[in-house]
Amino acid sequence: MLDVVLRGALRFEESGDEVAAYRERIVSANAYLGAAPIVEALAAGADVVLTGRVADPSLFAAPLIHAFGWRMDDWDTLGAATVVGHLLECAGQVTGGYFADPGYKDVPDLARLGFPIGEVAADGSVVITKVPHAGGRVSAATCKEQLLYEIHDPARYLQPDVVADFTRVAVAEEAPDRVRVTGGRGTARPETLKVSVAYVDGHIGEGQISYGGPGALARARLALDIVRERLALTGVAATELRFDLIGVDALYGDATPAVRGEPAEVRVRVAGRAASAAEAARIGNEVETLYTNGPAGGGGAFKSTREVIAVQSVLLPRAAVTPSFSFVEA
Repeated sequence: MLDVVLRGALRFEESGDEVAAYRERIVSANAYLGAAPIVEALAAGADVVLTGRVADPSLFAAPLIHAFGWRMDDWDTLGAATVVGHLLECAGQVTGGYFADPGYKDVPDLARLGFPIGEVAADGSVVITKVPHAGGRVSAATCKEQLLYEIHDPARYLQPDVVADFTRVAVAEEAPDRVRVTGGRGTARPETLKVSVAYVDGHIGEGQISYGGPGALARARLALDIVRERLALTGVAATELRFDLIGVDALYGDATPAVRGEPAEVRVRVAGRAASAAEAARIGNEVETLYTNGPAGGGGAFKSTREVIAVQSVLLPRAAVTPSFSFVEA
């Protein structure tokens, strides 16, 4: 796909930038394929199909299409298959993973979380369950949360195989850990395929240090002020910077609700983006020096530098993408 993307006069969907402007930094391009190439491989006798980038629901739709003989233009059935795939694609998320909230949404035995089983009928309806005695929980609530996971418009969930419509999906508990899901529909698939383009986008430098005990918050804030001033004094060329107090405001920033009392411990984190690894490393270095050059009682200092591989998307006509498969026999 990389040569196809580099040849075209394309713009990124997210930023609107010309792809050509990123040419020297692009490292990969991967089209989101649908079920069709997998169905073809299964029909040709494959026992196991290893793929490149395939849309998550398509990995489940393909064996269903193969097993039931569904047509690739039966949009309602493919919409139902997409519901099945979407429910199963994240494994333990539909059996209680990423769901548990003690006292509100309790899930038993998460340390032995069972992965889901989908019992699919020829009409595309499915019963979601799990192995008996495995940990976790399958309920209407776990299925509904997973159904809404990572979708934008439930009436138009764009997939390579179909534009799925989740708006009439019905979820019903049949028995403990058995949930029937019906009502998935669809319309004709998009004329284009999404292609994820990855490119080098600088480096991130990070440093952390902890403060505990009486006055921990004041010392942590002083530490941030010191690092902020040091980065300016030494001329660190960072294109982005953030200063966090983990446990205080790292998640919600200025929207953090007021909390009574002082925290017993606070972790300082400073991170920034720079063009080179050497420049990014200077950010963590300034945090590390707080050990002896900053407020009292700092400990557990940590620093790191990592290259950033960013991703944006382009849309290509289907005709520009030609999937193929080959056999390897043991």
